[in-house]
Order: sequence, then structure tokens, then C-alpha cells
Amino acid sequence: MGKKGGDTRVKRQMAPTFWDIKRKESQFVMRVKPGPHPKSRAYPLGMVLRDAIKATKTARESQVVLNEGKIKVDGIVRRDPNLAVGLMDVVELSNGQAYRLVPKDSELLAPVAVDGSEKNVKLAKVTSKVMIKGKKIQYGFHDGKTLISDAKLKVGDTCVMQLPESKIKDHIKFEKGATALIITGDNAGKIGKIEDLREGVFSLPTRALVAFEDRSVELPVEMVMVVGSDKPVIKVN
Repeated sequence: MGKKGGDTRVKRQMAPTFWDIKRKESQFVMRVKPGPHPKSRAYPLGMVLRDAIKATKTARESQVVLNEGKIKVDGIVRRDPNLAVGLMDVVELSNGQAYRLVPKDSELLAPVAVDGSEKNVKLAKVTSKVMIKGKKIQYGFHDGKTLISDAKLKVGDTCVMQLPESKIKDHIKFEKGATALIITGDNAGKIGKIEDLREGVFSLPTRALVAFEDRSVELPVEMVMVVGSDKPVIKVN
């Protein structure tokens, strides 16, 4: 009989570079299951607990804690150690401590502690907008969620979501003057102001000119996420 299902492991040497793991400790490590985030931009939940926030010491301990329903992601109890956890996701422990995964110091994802007032709030970037039956608008977000809403949003805007309902509380327009977070690349984790938006041409995508303290960088809009007007609306670094 042939093998059923996919492998739940991956070789450590083949794991994404941003994973905070010891590469020569053993041969295998957890694999990210297909889900809300691309596997190249996500942690498996069990590894977040063990390696990123160090709430557990072993993969087995992570599995026990998850089986007991003590871990929430975006306000919902999760039990799968291979669940993809990515940008802006909030991981909450049973003791009330919560961590948001954000880009930091050129790394794609790193946990930052958030207080009680922020663990029920998340930023979600609009990545798609389609009209469905009944002439209603369905929006897609960077974390795989979709939502039918009457809100007037554009692709690139960021929504402030109430967790766990994923209800839109407010939204931030992707426009000149907005405060932006760089989410990938060498500048990942840096926060600056959008100075200009430059339309794409045949050979170049639409770009944003983002100003930091000492310089300005032109980046494809896919690498930029607006997080506020004058300053970030929530803690992102």
C-alpha cells in the first residue's frame, strides 16, 4: 500500500532561514502544513512555542499543551502543531501572555510581546477584491481570510481587525504620507513614511518610496504594509 498523507517533517538544513533553530542539533524539524500563510513565510505553531517564544522545551511538550487547548491563535484555540503561523498573527498562552509575529531586524518573522489591550487586535493587508453573487464585494487578506463587507477598501489598504471575530474596526489607506512597515527583504522590520507611489510599467511593478531616518528606499508595494497614519496603530516592533 502506498504512503498516505504528507510528511510532517523537513530537514533542518532545508528549513527557511528565518526560523530560529539550531541547524545541527538533529536531522529533522516540524513542517508547515498548507494553510493561511505560504510555508516560506510561516512558522509551524509547535515551533513558535518551543523555539520562538520558548514557552515549551520539546516538541512533545508543545503537542501536550496544544492538545489541552491552552493555545490560541488570533483568539481561536488551535491544536495542530504544524499550523502555519505568520505575519501579524497573535499567539496567546494560557497565562494570558500574547505575542505578535512581525518582521524584525531584517528577519521575516519574530515574536514581540503585546499587552492585554492589543492581543484582540490584528492588522490585515487587503490582497484581493472581487465582486460576487448579489453584487457584493469580497475582500481577501494576507493571512488567507476572506470577508464580505460594504467597507470601501482598495488592494494594498490595511484593516484593523477585531479578534476573534475578524471584524473590521477601522482601515488605513495605502497612500502618500502613511506610516509603513517593510515586511520582507533586507529592510524587513523598518518603519518609515511613504513619500511617493509610482505606477508600474511593463517591466516594473508599482513601487512605493519609503523614507526612513537616514535614507529613502523604493520598494515593490508587495513588500510594504501600511500600519498607521502618523504612527503605528498597534505595536509592530
